[in-house]
Amino acid sequence: MNHTFQDVFDTYNWDETLASIQNKTAQDVEHALGKSKRDLEDFKALLSPAAQPYLEQMAGLSQAATKKRFGNTIQMYAPMYLSNECQNICTYCGFSMTNKIPRRTLNDEEILKEVAFLKAKGFDHILLVTGEANRTVGVSYLKNAIKLIKQHFSNVTIEVQPLDQEEYELLIEEGLYAVLVYQETYHRDEYKKHHPKGKKSNFNYRLDTADRLGKAGIHKIGIGALFGLEDWRADAFFTALHLRYLEKKYWKTKYSISFPRLRPFSGGLEPKVEMTDKDLVQTICAFRLLDEDVELSLSTRESEVFRNNIVHLGITSMSSESKTNPGGYTVDPQTLEQFETSDERSTEQVTDMLKTNGLEPVWKDWESFS
Repeated sequence: MNHTFQDVFDTYNWDETLASIQNKTAQDVEHALGKSKRDLEDFKALLSPAAQPYLEQMAGLSQAATKKRFGNTIQMYAPMYLSNECQNICTYCGFSMTNKIPRRTLNDEEILKEVAFLKAKGFDHILLVTGEANRTVGVSYLKNAIKLIKQHFSNVTIEVQPLDQEEYELLIEEGLYAVLVYQETYHRDEYKKHHPKGKKSNFNYRLDTADRLGKAGIHKIGIGALFGLEDWRADAFFTALHLRYLEKKYWKTKYSISFPRLRPFSGGLEPKVEMTDKDLVQTICAFRLLDEDVELSLSTRESEVFRNNIVHLGITSMSSESKTNPGGYTVDPQTLEQFETSDERSTEQVTDMLKTNGLEPVWKDWESFS
């Protein structure tokens, strides 16, 4: 039998899982904090309301675990938006098909202009982002973009529409290093509500994307949820369940978790369940205490102050100076953004902040920037 994460996922009930997290006690939290290896029940305790008074202790343990495994380094990366064309309707996204915005897809010359800008800033890890439009930014477009870009960067990662296993294999042959694919929310009914139209409305196909990537032999898979669409505690738990399943099944692959929260965009969806700064710190620390090896990433969606304060507590990679519109660095700064960034400091300012905090910005996996 060809099992996928869906088989594991279907054995869980959302409401029961959430109730189980809510019902954890101070004793459960203390038990979890006292262990050196933690399981998913411990993770529930660390996510629970009962863990809030222990946040300082969690942060201290999280910092120590991160330092032990990753040293005093933060991996720097930059997103590069290639296209804002999209065939999906998503209630929370500026690129949604229903939004009447000018659509743009970069050509080769424009891509290379953006590459030159990011190279000059020192970046060596690039994240290519598009809307989900198979016809305009399908596999052949992505293959060409990777071919153009890979000679300039050590690592090329994509965040695009989910693809079939054979399509991922083609892109890996071309030099693709990693793929980020967020479930958005693991709540089936809420997912349907937020993705009413387009290929993305297929919950199961999206859920099994990481399995297709694992089978294709990708180096690294990034997963996560968009916190705010549903209860963040349950979504964080299902993200961890997904991570544990993948690590066991595709053990040669590396993994990363991202923590996007709903941000303002041109359509303006308010979070159903607000995730406060304190809640996000708790979630990041809980992930680090569950898994010392997983990479934890924080984008410029978050504020300058929040990012300054979180750099020691478990995060291992950060973006800076991000533009979330196609050609946003040099070609067309005016096209509409996917979401508003909050930390708008230059790359130089962010790296100075990291150094002031005793951290070393790393631009390549094997060569540090000094």
